[in-house]
Amino acid sequence: MPDLRLEYGAVSDVGRVRRDNQDSGYAGPWLLAVCDGVGGAARGDIASATAITQLRRLDEPPGSDSSDELLGRVAGAVHRAHDRLVELVDEDPALSGTSTTATVLAFDGLRLGVGHVGDSRAYLFRDGTIRQLTVDHTFVQTLIDEGRITEEEARVHPHRNLIMRAIDAVSDSEPDLFVVELMPGDRLLVCSDGACGVLDDGRMADILGTGSPEYAAIELVRASLEAGSSDNVTCVVADVHEAADATAPDDEPLVVGAAAERRLQRGRTGGLFRGHRSGDTGELDPVPDLPAGALDAIDADPVDPEAARYAPRAPRRYVWAKRLFALAVVVGIAWVAVAALWSWSQKQYYVGEQDGTVVIFRGVNASIGGFDLSEPYQTTDVELDRLSDFDAGKVEDGIDATDLDDAQSTVQNLARSQEPATDTAGTDG
Repeated sequence: MPDLRLEYGAVSDVGRVRRDNQDSGYAGPWLLAVCDGVGGAARGDIASATAITQLRRLDEPPGSDSSDELLGRVAGAVHRAHDRLVELVDEDPALSGTSTTATVLAFDGLRLGVGHVGDSRAYLFRDGTIRQLTVDHTFVQTLIDEGRITEEEARVHPHRNLIMRAIDAVSDSEPDLFVVELMPGDRLLVCSDGACGVLDDGRMADILGTGSPEYAAIELVRASLEAGSSDNVTCVVADVHEAADATAPDDEPLVVGAAAERRLQRGRTGGLFRGHRSGDTGELDPVPDLPAGALDAIDADPVDPEAARYAPRAPRRYVWAKRLFALAVVVGIAWVAVAALWSWSQKQYYVGEQDGTVVIFRGVNASIGGFDLSEPYQTTDVELDRLSDFDAGKVEDGIDATDLDDAQSTVQNLARSQEPATDTAGTDG
C-alpha cells in the first residue's frame, strides 16, 4: 500500500503580453504535469491541451509496478500524445507545426516516475534546498553544458527560446525518463519557462518555503509577472505527506490553462491576477474562441487507447500528401530559421587564438555537435606567449566584440600590451 500522498495546487496565467494561454497544467493525486504549447498561428494551445488529455490517464491508483514499469507507463503516455497530434494534423493541416513541451511526474505512493521533453521544468524542494530535476532541451542549455555561458547569461540570451526537442506531429521524440525517491516533507514544483525563465533558484526557494501548495503556486506566478515575464506562466506545486498526516486532502484533480479553456468560454476571462493585491497587472484579455470543433477533437479520445491504436480504421484520403506537405512546411520553416541564424552569425566577431596566434573570428563562439559556429577571419602578428597570463587567458576563452572594428581595436590593445621579445644573443662583455 502507498505510504505517502500528495497535497497540491495549480495556477496558470495568460501573462501581461500574450493574448492567449498556450500553457496547460494538471495536478491530481497521482500525477503532476505541465505542457507549454509551441506554434503561434499553429495553435500551441491545442497541442498542450491535447498532451494533457493523454497524460492525465496516468492519474490513477498505482499497482505493484516496478521502476521500469512505472517509467514505461510514462513513456507510453508521451508517445500517445504524439500519436494524437499526428491525427489532429492529418484532420486539419492548418495545425501543422504545432508542438508542446511536457514535464510529467507520475506518483506511485513512494516515488516519482519523471518524463520530460522540452524546457518546462521540475524541481524538488527538500530541507530548505531546491534542486532542479530536469534538464532543458534547448540551444542555450548546450552552451551551458559546454561551459560557454552561465545560467544567468542564458536567461537573457537572444536564442533562449530555441527548443531542440518537443512533442509534435513529425517526430516521436524520446522523453528523458528517471525515478525520484520521495520523503515526507518534500515539496515539488512543475512549471513552464514563463516562471523558471525569470526567477532564479534562490527566489523560487524563498517562495516554496512558505504557505500551502496553492499559496506557493499563486505567489510563484505573481512573482514571475512582477519580474517581467513576457510569457504565459503555469506552476503546479505539491507537498508530500505521510498518508495519515495529510490534512483535508483535495482529491479532485485540477486542470488549468489551455486545457481548461472550455470553462473560460463559459464566462471567466482575463488573467488570474487582474485585481489581485496591487491591482490590474495590465495583461491583455485572452482570445476566448477556438476553431469550431477544436475542443471536441481534443476530447474525442477512445475508451481503450491501446485497442483503438491497433484497430482497423477507415482509409483516409490524401494522408501521405498531407504528411508530406506538413513535413515540407516544417523543413521550410527550419530552413528559414537556420538561414536567418547563419546570416546573423556572419555579422558577429570575437577575438580568439589559433596555433599560438591571436586571430579575429567571424561567427559565434560556440559549437553544436562538434560543428564550430565560427571561422578565422583575420590572422594577426600578436603571439599568445608574449601576452600576460591574464590577457592570454581572456583570448583563449574568446573576447566578444560588437563588430569588426571593435575586434580590431581589441587586437591593437593586445599588441600594445605585448611583452618585449627576449634578446637571445646576449650582450658583449
